[in-house]
Amino acid sequence: MSSASPTAYDMKLALPLAGFLTAFFAAPLAILFLLSLQVDPKGSAYGLIQYTNFLGDLFSLGVLGSTLLLGLEVTALCLLLGYPVAWIYTRSGPKVRSLIILIVLLPLLTSVVVRTFAWIVILGRQGIVNSTLLSLGLAETPLKLLYTQGGLIVALAQVQMPLTILPLITAIGRIDPNLGDASASLGAGQWRTFVKIMLPLSLPGIIAGAMLTYAASITAFITQSLVGGGQMLFMPMYLYQQASTLQNWPFAAAISIIFLVAVLAVVTLFNLLGRLSRGYANA
Repeated sequence: MSSASPTAYDMKLALPLAGFLTAFFAAPLAILFLLSLQVDPKGSAYGLIQYTNFLGDLFSLGVLGSTLLLGLEVTALCLLLGYPVAWIYTRSGPKVRSLIILIVLLPLLTSVVVRTFAWIVILGRQGIVNSTLLSLGLAETPLKLLYTQGGLIVALAQVQMPLTILPLITAIGRIDPNLGDASASLGAGQWRTFVKIMLPLSLPGIIAGAMLTYAASITAFITQSLVGGGQMLFMPMYLYQQASTLQNWPFAAAISIIFLVAVLAVVTLFNLLGRLSRGYANA
């Protein structure tokens, strides 16, 4: 009679998946790392010169810092606008829920390129925003909204908003509504109940949505390029310039590795905060 656990499984079953990940993820990443070690595009020697060139260049470090800061700004805006939407969804009836989820998911059914060009039309000098401001007399001349940091943040926030709202809906929906009633019966106001009870219990959804939004916004090459224009340079465009325009493949590979490490560091921080928030929510 076999004494094997009914939940045990043969590790050989994981070999196909391991082979797939090795061939299409680990191997290309290893090749990219080896390419970044080349001293020159000809590959005549190997070393860490490409990494020292990046880390010792204030311009390159500024591009990296601007990209990471852009992700924080977009994530903060998405949380600020997405949390009320998720809250209304969990407190509404079936018809309103269907309408909200349709509005949230509708952008995902449209190409990112189409949505980005729509924002170019909206933010342009002859766009909807400027035309409205001029017609209402709120501005004498068209405002510069396109190719600005603010315009790019708004465009990226709209593109990435579903990634924030969906985890928030799940997290807020799991909160027992009776907790709010119990807090109110003990004399706490709505704001105090939200800050002390609802917000901490929804932290797992906040962390999950922030992590997805951050990772997607800082790597959004199309939106950054079209809405940001040539006046602002971020890591995806910087990498593209080095690889395609200057044909400096080793330096481009080094940029990719450094950018990957920086993103992984931020995601690891989000994961750490997520673990702490789950422990707090289960306390």
